[in-house]
Amino acid sequence: MLKKLTVSNFTVFTKATFEFSPQLNVIVGDNGAGKSHVLKLGYSLAACSYSASEGSSSGPTTKDEMQKMLAEKLLRTMRPDFLGRLVSRQQGRNRGEVSVDFVDGRNAGYGFNFASNSRTEVKLDKVPSQHLQSGPIYFPTREVLSIFPGFAQAYRTRELEFDETYYDLVLALEARPLKGKRPNEIGTIIEKLEQAIEGRVLVENGRFYLVLEGDARGKIEIPLVAEGIRKLAMLAYLLINGELRDRGTLFWDEPETNLNPRLIKSIAEILVQLARNGIQVIAATHSLFLLRELEIQRQLLQSQGAPLKARYFALDRKTTDEVKVHAGDTLDSVEPVVALDEDLKQSDRYLELP
Repeated sequence: MLKKLTVSNFTVFTKATFEFSPQLNVIVGDNGAGKSHVLKLGYSLAACSYSASEGSSSGPTTKDEMQKMLAEKLLRTMRPDFLGRLVSRQQGRNRGEVSVDFVDGRNAGYGFNFASNSRTEVKLDKVPSQHLQSGPIYFPTREVLSIFPGFAQAYRTRELEFDETYYDLVLALEARPLKGKRPNEIGTIIEKLEQAIEGRVLVENGRFYLVLEGDARGKIEIPLVAEGIRKLAMLAYLLINGELRDRGTLFWDEPETNLNPRLIKSIAEILVQLARNGIQVIAATHSLFLLRELEIQRQLLQSQGAPLKARYFALDRKTTDEVKVHAGDTLDSVEPVVALDEDLKQSDRYLELP
């Protein structure tokens, strides 16, 4: 899990600190305010920490190995031409240096930096004494079940215009289902997801299908299923195969994409349930509907005496080269929230119609 992320001179951020909740975190902001940059940076650091853990196949990692791992992960996830392109270019300054401090849930972590002229070089301040024991999962805005067959091999051998979050997600989906029953709480979340998609996920011969219970069509090839349904099916399968698990972190960029309001409501309920059951959620969204549903769920739990630890981050782009971060424990405590502002303005325009 991520506890704290501090950056200096990183893309649109001159100086920013994100102190995350161990449960639910939501990032909002206008286009170009850096939401995806925060998610991809946090994911890259968590992925490197997990890869360096003793529980990973790569085993313990030296300082030189860790520096190379961090540089390669940032390049493959962020996809700049070279690493120095991630250094913010402020007016009157052509050279600078990115510095990043990362702290996980056990107060372990690392700090590193790189300069604007860096190609693939990262300077690590220290090698952490501990690493994450559960791997992160990153959901990009597009689902991957429909491109799953052969994608991993093609990514390894061909030049594809996909960042590495897609490849990592496909690798996570390759894992076969766990034996035995899932914990009751996770089993309940899987059931809710299957109710939302009105079926269950099946893998046969390297292809995904949606099995429709009681439907004469039986199973449907996943590319024939609506994209919003495919996203929920993807989440269900990662719970079934255990790749999304306790103490892990789910990064999700715009969960609302291609979902209707009924399914967005289901997503809000499921994200809250995941957060309550040991999975840290860090999501970026433009959707006022999703924001309100998450807040409804949070306050409902509060009224039941089961408070949910949440953090909201509003990214405010005041100028073309600097973004300010406003953080709070409730949606009402952070501003500006662009989705809310524009929704209210639209309401005013609608009421003014003749």
